[in-house]
Amino acid sequence: QVTLVESGGGLVQAGGSLTLTCKRTGVAVRINTMAWYRQAPGKQRELVATISSVGGTNYVDSVKGRFTISGGSPGNTLYLQMNNLKPEDTGVYYCQAAGGFEYWGKGTLVTVSS
Repeated sequence: QVTLVESGGGLVQAGGSLTLTCKRTGVAVRINTMAWYRQAPGKQRELVATISSVGGTNYVDSVKGRFTISGGSPGNTLYLQMNNLKPEDTGVYYCQAAGGFEYWGKGTLVTVSS
């Protein structure tokens, strides 16, 4: 069993920064990619950023140049550095680990005020 626990969310003004952390515990399993997703109120969950086991990264267009994903497999901690936050970045941010199975955290709430 793999457990993911996110932290670092909170209330921040537009233009501010936050760093999200996802700590992975449990049995050692092969993880190919880790990712951050977010779900805004009333909207579907969307992919924000991914990082592969060899460090390759991808971002949704709306966060390029502002967010940086780091860490992940083979380590046990995943990060998301978020700069120049905008109100539309508000939502619950989820950590995901994918290998033979998908594992999800319970999320951390980010609220960006205008």
